[in-house]
Amino acid sequence: MVTLIELLVRKDGLTHEEFVDYWFETHSPIAKELPGLERYVTSVPKDPERAGYDGVLELTFEDADALKAAFDSEAGERTMADAENFVEVGAGPRLVVEETVQFER
Repeated sequence: MVTLIELLVRKDGLTHEEFVDYWFETHSPIAKELPGLERYVTSVPKDPERAGYDGVLELTFEDADALKAAFDSEAGERTMADAENFVEVGAGPRLVVEETVQFER
């Protein structure tokens, strides 16, 4: 499995609460339509004023080809276009990682 992890920075003019509301209520239903998406995880800091980032995004796909195909698709274009409504795209670090589970209960 391959996971895209991105630390998100909210767009200027939005409060942290507005950012989270938009992410969960408006953007997530769009992103869930990415073809080949196996898992979609959103994480929000408990103390956003001290965190430096407004959220952590994790998108998991079968492999790197599936990840690329997802963002090359119409759904991928819609997802990225909508992200610009609430995220400073590219402002936070982005990693593509291969997952190795060391322990699971």
